[in-house]
Amino acid sequence: MLIPERWTAAIGIPENVYRWFSAAAGTLAAVLVIGGVTVLALRCLLVPRVRATTSPVDYVALILLLIVIITGIVPTVGVNLFGHGYDYQNTVAPWFRGLFVFSPAVSAIDNAPVIYQVHATAAWLIWAVWPFSRLVHAWSAPVWYLWRPYIVYRSRRALRPAEPGTSGRRWRRIGVPY
Repeated sequence: MLIPERWTAAIGIPENVYRWFSAAAGTLAAVLVIGGVTVLALRCLLVPRVRATTSPVDYVALILLLIVIITGIVPTVGVNLFGHGYDYQNTVAPWFRGLFVFSPAVSAIDNAPVIYQVHATAAWLIWAVWPFSRLVHAWSAPVWYLWRPYIVYRSRRALRPAEPGTSGRRWRRIGVPY
């Protein structure tokens, strides 16, 4: 998407080779992302602690992610890999590159197949929902975690309640029998 067709042609990469390479890389990326979204969705649905803190916006974000993945992989595999191919390098790609210079070629995406338009729209909706969902944690890298002190975890055995007339301490001293 970011590499213009004239650049790939200039270094001798034919369009069909570029299409196969991008389809293979896109398929690999989609499989990895589907795995990640599956893990996220399963945690939200099956882990009670996570389910209790998951908001409706989090579910909307996961659904949007699935829409983006599906509408990205269907044309990649179905059209570009096994179908007749669609020349998105001269239609959708100029629009996408134009976003970075604040001059998108709207007519380029306007003439693209509907699945590309749905893909782009769902991606924009994810950007709108992202700050209000748990996906915002993807932007925080807990680098400080590398330097935090160790936490020592000890198991606790349940002790009998303190007897009347004792100090009321519920923990036993080290080396002192029950």
